Amino acid sequence: MAKTPVRLRAQSRIATPLGTITAAATDLGLAGLWFDGQTHHPGPLDAPWTADHPMLAAGARALAAYFDGAAHPLDGLALDLQGTPFQQSVWRALQALARGQTASYGQIASALGSPAAVRAVGAAIGRNPVSVLVPCHRVLGRDGSLTGYAGGLDRKQALLRLEGIIVE
Repeated sequence: MAKTPVRLRAQSRIATPLGTITAAATDLGLAGLWFDGQTHHPGPLDAPWTADHPMLAAGARALAAYFDGAAHPLDGLALDLQGTPFQQSVWRALQALARGQTASYGQIASALGSPAAVRAVGAAIGRNPVSVLVPCHRVLGRDGSLTGYAGGLDRKQALLRLEGIIVE
């Protein structure tokens, strides 16, 4: 049975301290936040441009709250993350990482009951459709080093610094 394509209802552009983000929403929630030039950016979206869509407005408020230091910017924000069941489980695990907390790819894999799935976890993290708010930037290499980030390592380092985590 073929999967029904996601019906995006609106998109907008949001300025952040780390660059402009394209936001997308469905009727169910925020479906995407991608930095310009980000790896796995979906490209042009089939959705009207409107910043006043309630899900996009909520996403913009959540991003502003994050950059203002909010501990839980996702509180009350509906997400509509599209992915495989495994990707969904990884993205839920990322949402459990508190501001200022990091984990390794191996720790995420182990927490999901699949300790050998480190590469699959990394691939799912790389496909995270909601940058910043689903905090894939909090995942580090097993030795605590900076590793890949779809938005660029400079942004990853800046996000971690904003949360009080210094990684060289």
